[in-house]
Amino acid sequence: MTDQRRLVRELVGAHGRTFAEEAGITLRDTPQPLYRLLVLALLLSARIRGSIAVATARELSRAGLGGPRRTADADWQERVDALGRGGYRRYDERTATQLGDGAELLLDRWGGDLRRMREEADGDLGELRRLLQEIPGIGPAGADIFLREVQRVWPEVGPYLDRKALDGAERLGLPKDPGRLVELAGDTQPAVLAAALVRAALDKEVAEDSLRRAA
Repeated sequence: MTDQRRLVRELVGAHGRTFAEEAGITLRDTPQPLYRLLVLALLLSARIRGSIAVATARELSRAGLGGPRRTADADWQERVDALGRGGYRRYDERTATQLGDGAELLLDRWGGDLRRMREEADGDLGELRRLLQEIPGIGPAGADIFLREVQRVWPEVGPYLDRKALDGAERLGLPKDPGRLVELAGDTQPAVLAAALVRAALDKEVAEDSLRRAA
């Protein structure tokens, strides 16, 4: 029988890179990194390969669209072109519209600063999740992705292990109880644990590699 603590340790050691890190986002509790994470969550929530979503998030940043004001001021075609260069062609036109509308809403309602949304939620995780879904293009999956990653800098959100992370736990034969998973992970940050579990859910080879390492 596989030792569960060792399995979690092997999983995190080999696959515990957050999606924000993969997209080149140094996550801080400041407006621009939080906005870039929101955009990444929007991109990752579509039915498209995660690697394409990550590459597209990087391309949007390279194109200068790493903040809500610049994104809102860019014309629609500029956003379409940046999405296309990132490989996000299947959803580029709709997503370009969502990015523009979302940036405008964020600027108008929260001054372009997601920390103000956090303040409005006032510690109510359900309310924060609902507010996130007011952003065009952010549905339940996108809100979960954002919350999974932002718990690294918004500790009151954690431990946040959503359905996709728990699917990864199930694939590995680990308990689907978030509290138990956090206990098994020891000092590992919940955001890192969640990312590793999601990778196991998305990629069977990640799960098999972790099980092999822990055997």
